[in-house]
Amino acid sequence: MNEEEIVKRLKDRFGDRIEAYVKRKRRIVVKIDRELIIDVSKFLFEELDFKFFSTITAVDFPDRFECIYHVSRHDGIMILLKARIPKNDPKIKSVTSIWPGADWHEREAYDLMGIIFEGHPNLKRIFLPEDFKGHPLRKDFKLQEASWF
Repeated sequence: MNEEEIVKRLKDRFGDRIEAYVKRKRRIVVKIDRELIIDVSKFLFEELDFKFFSTITAVDFPDRFECIYHVSRHDGIMILLKARIPKNDPKIKSVTSIWPGADWHEREAYDLMGIIFEGHPNLKRIFLPEDFKGHPLRKDFKLQEASWF
C-alpha cells in the first residue's frame, strides 16, 4: 500500500473529520481534533499496520496546543498525526494502550507543556520535581531568577 492509498483509506473511514495528505515520499500528514485520537490511532495500528511509535512533539501555538505523533510502518512510510488541543482545556486521551512506547513521551509533554493525557497509567513529571510550578516550554512561562544565584 503506497502513500496515496493510505490517505484514501483514512479519508474513506473518517471523511471530512480529518485532513490527510501526502507531504512527500514516505511522509503523510493527518490533522485531527483531539476527540478522534483514539479512533484514528487504532485505525492506523490495526488496519494500516502503523506499529512503530517514534515520538510526540508538543507545540504551543497562539490559539492552541498541538501534539504531533510520529508513527511508521515496516516499509518506512511515516505519519505525522497532528492533534489540535484547546489552550483552555489542555487534555487529550493517552495512546499508551495502542502504542506502549508513548508512555514517556506523554509524560514529557505533560511535564514541560502541561498537556494532560487522560488514561495514562502513570502521568507524573519526568524531568522536573513534583512541586515545580508551571510548564517551562509554554510560551507564557515566566522565567524567574533561582534563589541559589
